[in-house]
Amino acid sequence: MNFRLLGPLEIWVADRVVTLVGARQRTLLAVLLVDSGRLVHVEQLYGELWGETPPSTVGNSLQAHVYRLRRALQQLPDPGTGPRLVTRPSGYALELNGATVDADVFHQSIARARSHMHSDPALAYALFEDALALWQGDPLQDVAQGPMCRSVALQIKEEYLTAMEDRLSLGIDIADPVRTIGELKRMSVAHPWRERITELLMVALYRAGRQAEALETYNSVRRRLVDELGIEPSVQLRQRLREILNQVPYVHGRATAQGSRIPGTESNQVVVAPPGRMRSKPA
Repeated sequence: MNFRLLGPLEIWVADRVVTLVGARQRTLLAVLLVDSGRLVHVEQLYGELWGETPPSTVGNSLQAHVYRLRRALQQLPDPGTGPRLVTRPSGYALELNGATVDADVFHQSIARARSHMHSDPALAYALFEDALALWQGDPLQDVAQGPMCRSVALQIKEEYLTAMEDRLSLGIDIADPVRTIGELKRMSVAHPWRERITELLMVALYRAGRQAEALETYNSVRRRLVDELGIEPSVQLRQRLREILNQVPYVHGRATAQGSRIPGTESNQVVVAPPGRMRSKPA
């Protein structure tokens, strides 16, 4: 059994989808899945289900929704080994009992991928691909989101974009360069303020022998930042520009994976290191 949060809220049993009826019942399930296995206090559930205007009988109303959700879960195949909605003194918890949540699998795969980025880039790339394939759209998109669900959805979207950047960073070295450049261009249009995407696109174009396009990518982003926000590109992005202008033979595509500092930003002088390494010239 698999619960899906990365897109519409769905319950998959074998090869079929089980749909829950009722907006608040779906919201209740979403909140419990976001904190699967952990206690969710009744006060938090009041806010998620009714916002700032709970009914006068909010306690009884919550118990009624819990009863309906518990009965729906018990009607799923293999109820004895499936998830259980349990009552605690101050709230409720959902025990998965072997069921999985796609958001949990996503986080686990991303963590594994990052642990292999330097030791086994090909494996890391494959793990990123598997994790990103779970994405079916904005998280919890068909759930009436209270503060908790809304914040979790925003967090997962940010984690998704960062994972995409990490995969594309690896892709500059080990994947189809045309596909990688195409994906980076698409992402740069959809997320124009994410400078790491701009940096990776510059590197990919430079590595593909398209230096003029790499420079125009930087200039276009700089004009937008100056005209619309009144700021200059980051030190990191300007350093990449200097490396390209100096025609550094090897600009490593993973130099800024996970937000690490670009070597060479301490000085305008850049020396060429063996493939896979860049370092600033000693003072």
